[in-house]
Amino acid sequence: MIWFVCTLLALAVLLAAGLRVPTPPAGGRRVALKAMLTAGAFAATLAANVALYKHDQHIDATRERAFTPAPETLRIVSGLQQDVELVYFYQKQNPAGRAAKTMVEIIGKLNPRLRVQTVDPDQNPALASRFGVRMYNAALLRSGDERIEVVTTDDREIALAILRLLRRDQRPVCFSAGHGQYDIDNFEFHTHFEGQHGHSHDVQGMAVVQMEQHGLGRLRRALEKLGHSVRKVTLPVEGAVPEACAVLVEANPRTRHGPPEVEALAAYLARGGNLLMLVEPDLPVDGALAALLARAGVRIGAGVIADPKSHYYTDEQMVAVTAYANHPAAIGLALSFFPGARPLEALAAPGVKSIALFSSSAESRVIGDRGASPPGARALAVVAEGRLDGREDARPFRLAVVGDADFASNSFFPYLSNADLVLGLLSWLRGEERGPAMKPPVEVLPMVALTNRQMQAIFVISVLLLPGLVAFAGGVVWWRRRY
Repeated sequence: MIWFVCTLLALAVLLAAGLRVPTPPAGGRRVALKAMLTAGAFAATLAANVALYKHDQHIDATRERAFTPAPETLRIVSGLQQDVELVYFYQKQNPAGRAAKTMVEIIGKLNPRLRVQTVDPDQNPALASRFGVRMYNAALLRSGDERIEVVTTDDREIALAILRLLRRDQRPVCFSAGHGQYDIDNFEFHTHFEGQHGHSHDVQGMAVVQMEQHGLGRLRRALEKLGHSVRKVTLPVEGAVPEACAVLVEANPRTRHGPPEVEALAAYLARGGNLLMLVEPDLPVDGALAALLARAGVRIGAGVIADPKSHYYTDEQMVAVTAYANHPAAIGLALSFFPGARPLEALAAPGVKSIALFSSSAESRVIGDRGASPPGARALAVVAEGRLDGREDARPFRLAVVGDADFASNSFFPYLSNADLVLGLLSWLRGEERGPAMKPPVEVLPMVALTNRQMQAIFVISVLLLPGLVAFAGGVVWWRRRY
């Protein structure tokens, strides 16, 4: 915008100066002066056009910002550090395809390292055949020997494809299995309902509705869109955490870990492993696992936290968090909530630095078998890093423990900052000090949010007024036929 204004001012000054130039007498001097003025005007116009071309600015005048890429796309494309070639094959008859073509051309101007080409396969079928593209509205991205193809008209999906293309760390995120942990192979939308006694995983909590596949399918698909590979690890079978695992996730184990498995986890941390533990309040933590976590700077408490001051909806056990420690995994997080969380504690351990990532309010209490504890803030998540037992021969590990697993499950993953939190924790654990530049879009069933007054009006109309009118009309008909 500044370059555009300066160019207009320069042209206005040039016009004013041309109007004030005196007319020379006839002769050779007049012809030479005219030639000089013409050449000067041409040079100034050429310089202005070159300046505008080199400093081209995009102005979106639409109210909906229809021709402005998403903020995440702008960050990813602007931060490119290596060359990427993007070829977009659009269908001219498809309005969404034409809009995507325009958007791709816009983001191509953001960074010279992104070379953009748009192709209509109907007009240039040979080029589409050479690239091996057989679908409309497909983006082909190449960098070196790597190649990714994505069918989309959304610029955010193209930005996610750029992230996958440029990801060099191909080590998978491993999810532990064998103890009833949340499964990653499911496609359920909402898989959890509160029981008549509040949040619970016992028989009473599932007395109203019981649904299968309360798992981590959404988290798995988000990781795959970010370019992470995912695999399962069954410790009772394999006996050790594979070397290839960048992070091991223990998401809500339902049974105790045997001594060989605890030793496998200890060996994994000792050789510089990264572990994320999501532990529900009803899991009994045995002595061997508790001792290992204490060596790593974390203690898992018992009971369920109830927070009368900071909770989500009307359930005091659904703790809401808005304040976080200054940590790379929690940068830019807003409100997150945890449906039933147990207390944690950061412990002093040799060679280990551990901190509470976030806590409940000072009015919260822990409800256990012996009643409620005195009020006080309780840590809901602890992160630790260092060398196990302070040994010099051990490699630095990273550990994150959260006293709840439901916040990352299919039921609650896409809401508020829950997805940002678990993705930020996984990024920090695998050595990426900042979370992902963008959060993958998560499929969510359409929802209608109603106020209490609207719900009351619907109740009165559907339950009282309409049945009452039907009963009244029936009474009138009965009365007229009888008399």
